[in-house]
Amino acid sequence: MLITISDVLDPEAVRKVTGTCELLDWRDGAETAGRAARKVKNNQQADLSSSKGRALARDLESRIRAHPVFKAAAWPRRFSSLLISKSGIGDGYGLHIDNAIMGRNVRRIRTDLSFTLFLSPPETYEGGALTIETPSGTTSLKPKAGDLVVYPSTALHKVETVEKGERLACVGWVESMVRDPSQREILFDLENVRIEVAKTEPAEGLTALTLSKTVSNLLRLWADV
Repeated sequence: MLITISDVLDPEAVRKVTGTCELLDWRDGAETAGRAARKVKNNQQADLSSSKGRALARDLESRIRAHPVFKAAAWPRRFSSLLISKSGIGDGYGLHIDNAIMGRNVRRIRTDLSFTLFLSPPETYEGGALTIETPSGTTSLKPKAGDLVVYPSTALHKVETVEKGERLACVGWVESMVRDPSQREILFDLENVRIEVAKTEPAEGLTALTLSKTVSNLLRLWADV
């Protein structure tokens, strides 16, 4: 499932994040790429080991975790450490696949879902689209700053070369409680139905209760906690 979630960060939050990014140190992005991906990765990555960097990463993760659409789509169990990437003119990230296992110790996860939180307004740079290969064809995305794109980590994808301006984005990976993507999609659909039902029926009504029962029982069958 490939979805774009709007306004995970509001404009003021985007301004604060980008302002903090200006105070961070940056290094070659290839340092954090896998062996094959390292050959096609050309960008810079923020050093998030400082107190400012750690605070920024915690804030971004908490905002993403808390978003109801993200929770319904991903059923997150564990997150990778977040990365913040900056791509200037001539930078990009060629076609690649994300590592199946990432991180160390408590941050070691199986990558079920990847996400990109866009931090630069699309009108401020040319190129730089996130391009994802899907069974139905190639999809290129360049949403507004503050929007989050969530997509399967199993998909080949790339960041198109930036031709003008600068592209700033936060990226990360999720190990889901629900490993099977088709099961996650069923749960996502049911959550959307539950929202629609709540507009016209009370929470104690039979339809709402039956939907809640169904979601709970499917989680008992499918969730790995």
